[in-house]
Amino acid sequence: MKKTAIIIPARYGSSRLEGKPLLEVNGKPIIQWVYETAKTVSTSDEVIVATDDERIFNAVKNFGGCAEMTSTEHKCGSDRIKEVADRHPEFEYIINLQGDEPMIKKEHIEAVIDGVKNHNADISTLIRPIEDKDEVEKPSLVKCVIDNNGFALYFSRSKIPFERNENPAPFYGHIGIYGYTRNALIKMTTSKQTNLEIAESLEQLRALQMGMKIKTSIVKEKPVGIDTLEDYERFKELAGKK
Repeated sequence: MKKTAIIIPARYGSSRLEGKPLLEVNGKPIIQWVYETAKTVSTSDEVIVATDDERIFNAVKNFGGCAEMTSTEHKCGSDRIKEVADRHPEFEYIINLQGDEPMIKKEHIEAVIDGVKNHNADISTLIRPIEDKDEVEKPSLVKCVIDNNGFALYFSRSKIPFERNENPAPFYGHIGIYGYTRNALIKMTTSKQTNLEIAESLEQLRALQMGMKIKTSIVKEKPVGIDTLEDYERFKELAGKK
């Protein structure tokens, strides 16, 4: 039976905020916030935290979640996810849900699953309209341009499209959650980096340069990601209001 799995890569080490999966908000570690939202998704069959740290593994087990240990040698989350997927040949669709997105919505995850399962795509992801003109200029926010069917044409840290004329196409910012077919995940993780990927330091450009199709879904909300102590404090404030 072909199954859909949400796999949440989580590591303890972080240059900007060490141990962030275990930071608590309202009595729950951040990884639990993400896991519990993933468990509400009816179109997923399994939710697994993939980690190389026993502290995270034990924390997930303590709140009743499912976790699997992975190698400490992985350089990125997709490699960690592939290790788990290799143990489960029944997983045909694999969702890479970041463990530092505690306010990701159920509908967002469902849109990613729909994108990769029902639109003849290799990969799916999310984008959002950018309303703030200053935000468009920031290299830290990855921009995306799409075709008329919602498939990605290109991702860039630069401002795309270039505004030569009035009434330009809308600006979209990328949200880093991915859905893969099993074959696409294997192809991505076993292929060499491409020159576009190296130039912009964007893994999704490897997929586009190899001719893979990435389906995007547009969402309005901007999820709160936890990268810094300031992000953590902001999430605590928002969670208190929620």
